Amino acid sequence: MDSAEYERKIAHRFAAFDQDGNGYIDRADFNAAAARLLTEFGTTARCDRGQALYTGAEAFWQGMAGIADVDGDQRVTREEFVGGAVKRLRDNPDRFAEIARPFLRAALAVAAGSDPEGAAPASAPVAAVERALRVLGAADDIASVAARSLDTDQDGRIAEPDAVAAFSAYFTVIEPDA
Repeated sequence: MDSAEYERKIAHRFAAFDQDGNGYIDRADFNAAAARLLTEFGTTARCDRGQALYTGAEAFWQGMAGIADVDGDQRVTREEFVGGAVKRLRDNPDRFAEIARPFLRAALAVAAGSDPEGAAPASAPVAAVERALRVLGAADDIASVAARSLDTDQDGRIAEPDAVAAFSAYFTVIEPDA
């Protein structure tokens, strides 16, 4: 892959986190993503699912900041994202999966309307995950294809392990068409 292609892919991944488009990733971006998901699925911030989503967003932000916020200003610039989130996590995608897992578990629970702390791993209907991806900024066609591809056992639901693995791969593997 040439340098221009690599840069384009990095910019696209950075933009997925920079929800407000201000040029850096911060706690507000994670909170905004949580708020949009709650609104989309008619879930209040004060219910168990809402609280779990905000707690997951905070944990995700803290993990991201711990990996990428080199100067400690509580913001991750594009350069810090490339240096931290991409280079470091490419070597250890399981680390990225673990910092994202609480948010993804709670997001699936919000989309499914289920208890995020249930005994089984969270799962949500494919259509609900597609809605969630759109709310988080994915284009309609990409959200549809991505949601369907995450249903690995073709049961109409997307399970937490599949969502976490795909999310980790998307943000840590910068390959052509990845």
